[in-house]
Amino acid sequence: MIASPDDEDNDLMMALAGGNDPALNILIRRWTPRLISYVERLCGCHATACDLAQETFVRVYKHRQQFRPAHKFSTWLFTIATNLMRNHSRWQKRHPVTLLDPHETHALPLESGHPSPDGDLENKERAAAIQRAIGQLPAEQKEALILSTYEGLSHGEIAEIMGTREKVIEMRIYRARKQLREWLHGWLQT
Repeated sequence: MIASPDDEDNDLMMALAGGNDPALNILIRRWTPRLISYVERLCGCHATACDLAQETFVRVYKHRQQFRPAHKFSTWLFTIATNLMRNHSRWQKRHPVTLLDPHETHALPLESGHPSPDGDLENKERAAAIQRAIGQLPAEQKEALILSTYEGLSHGEIAEIMGTREKVIEMRIYRARKQLREWLHGWLQT
């Protein structure tokens, strides 16, 4: 019988808890891209997402003895990342940052695989509008929507991560999508 990725992750965590530190390297390689993507969608900043993903794995290592194989590793990992993101958001609200040099923002890539520059620009504008709209959602709705839509987690897994019931998650995702349809009405018409 072939082990599922969830079983492999749980086995790696049990090995890590048993003192096999190199198991963490495998987990980091396996989960870092998804974790960075998730956190970046929440906060909108790649550098912050990288920092929080790294801190997530520090917490995984620090709390390796607390992992329970009855739970999925991914659920535990995203719970840690979500809590770190919430803490970071609260800290940012208390300590706002002002950019001193707006020219330090990264430039858009020059190469395009699209035949038309107009089409490419329109797609980028649409994607930016969607990202801005998602960023304006209340935190609970934003987290549930991103975990469902971008990370492909079930409502049960999201409920466990967010510490609530599946019905609450369904309602948050429904309300988030409804709000996005209202805000993005003009973009959805084209």
